[in-house]
Amino acid sequence: MIIDSFKHKGLRKTLVEELSTKGITDKSVLEAIGKIPRHIFLDSSLDNIAYQDKALPIGCQQTISQPFTVALQTQLLELKPNEKVLEIGTGSGYQTSVLCEIGARVYTIERHKPLFVRAKSVLELMKYRPKCYFGDGYKGLPAYAPFDKIIITCGTTTIPEELVDQLKIGGVLVVPIGTNSQVMYKITKKNEGELIKQEFGNFRFVPMLKDKES
Repeated sequence: MIIDSFKHKGLRKTLVEELSTKGITDKSVLEAIGKIPRHIFLDSSLDNIAYQDKALPIGCQQTISQPFTVALQTQLLELKPNEKVLEIGTGSGYQTSVLCEIGARVYTIERHKPLFVRAKSVLELMKYRPKCYFGDGYKGLPAYAPFDKIIITCGTTTIPEELVDQLKIGGVLVVPIGTNSQVMYKITKKNEGELIKQEFGNFRFVPMLKDKES
């Protein structure tokens, strides 16, 4: 059962207004964030701060990204309804919900089993139907490629070549790249072997872990 009070709805409205002042202009993104109850993706002890624009812990040494980061990454994807999107790092499932709410066909991978199980349960409660997988995000999902868009919600030191291979020509990859802190990149696959890269500011993400599952 989802408890979504007038207080929660009011806090979301305030959050959407804050994101607008920070440069989020995509109406579909703002509408999704205004609709989705972020607090249900968090421990109930965090209910009072669920709508602050900050990252919060979700277990397994992972975090739910701050709403601005979720909004920006989604905005950079420039989603069209029914596009096939690969998400690397399901985490709490909040970003997944935003993608689903906008109308994407979402395939999402999580490497931490407790997070995978909990996110899948919450997404079902929310009546969203992404394809959820437990595994190594670096490998992607070649059986379902090519994807229109790919979003990586954890920091990587390089552009994962296997994921670029799974992106269709003209597709977009949104990824934070760096070691201690990351630069947000929007990467457009112009053709095989040619990528167009654009930078969108500095961020700090938990690291993308390779060849490990837990």
